Amino acid sequence: MSSHRQSKKRRYITWGVAGAAVVAGAGIAAQTSMAATAWPAQKTFTGRAFDTCAAPSLAAMKAWHGGLYGAAAVYIGGKNRGCAQPNLTASWVKSVSAVGWKLIPLYVGAQPSCGSGGSVKISASTAASVGKSEADDAVAKAAALGMKAGSPIYLDMEAYDTTNTSCNNAVLTYVRAFDKELRAKTYRAGYYGFTSSSAKAIANATDKTDLPGNLWYALWDKQNTTTADWPFGSTQYTGHSRAHQYMVNSKETRGGYTITVDRDAWDAPVAITG
Repeated sequence: MSSHRQSKKRRYITWGVAGAAVVAGAGIAAQTSMAATAWPAQKTFTGRAFDTCAAPSLAAMKAWHGGLYGAAAVYIGGKNRGCAQPNLTASWVKSVSAVGWKLIPLYVGAQPSCGSGGSVKISASTAASVGKSEADDAVAKAAALGMKAGSPIYLDMEAYDTTNTSCNNAVLTYVRAFDKELRAKTYRAGYYGFTSSSAKAIANATDKTDLPGNLWYALWDKQNTTTADWPFGSTQYTGHSRAHQYMVNSKETRGGYTITVDRDAWDAPVAITG
């Protein structure tokens, strides 16, 4: 995501770990292991969103509302979360939602052992148990903020070497356990990753069991679209299940408040806060 975890130069290096964007096979990621309870209707936002390291102040969010963006991603937790979140409280969520903002919950859990992101790494021997426990933590944190059942939680997976088979298998085991537990608790599974590595691993996986149903792909081509540059199979992640991080480290001033953000084209679920 933004340079709060990696310098822009380093991010471009890691983004290219597995090569350029790749065209994947067809097939929609399976929404398996869904809870038996009735699911709340998906709350979808279509338009521009931004993500930034620390949730801005309520005053800044009010000043920015009504401009270019209609949604904002917030880092709700995870051992590899890069910034403190003094503004991110249940009161803040309620207030910015009342202003009209749509919110995108993002969780930074354990990261690949063959990648440069994060200090807490995924181990093959504990990938499943850690994935489940971190999903429990993500749900608890989302609920504490007033993000209700039926909301998505997007798991942030930074770039890694997908040609490292043991590492890649451990990542997929972790992601499946995380997503299965989210759905058991009636939260939708989302995933942020790079088109050249971490997103590619999900889109190209032969076995779609328990993989995320919503894909937020990082491809910094400055195109505000979720379709024109979609690098995977055309039948994958259709039906309001795509988001695209298309520009990073954009320093912008609106209403007297300056924030450095990453820009996103959004057509996917957002938090249910009402």
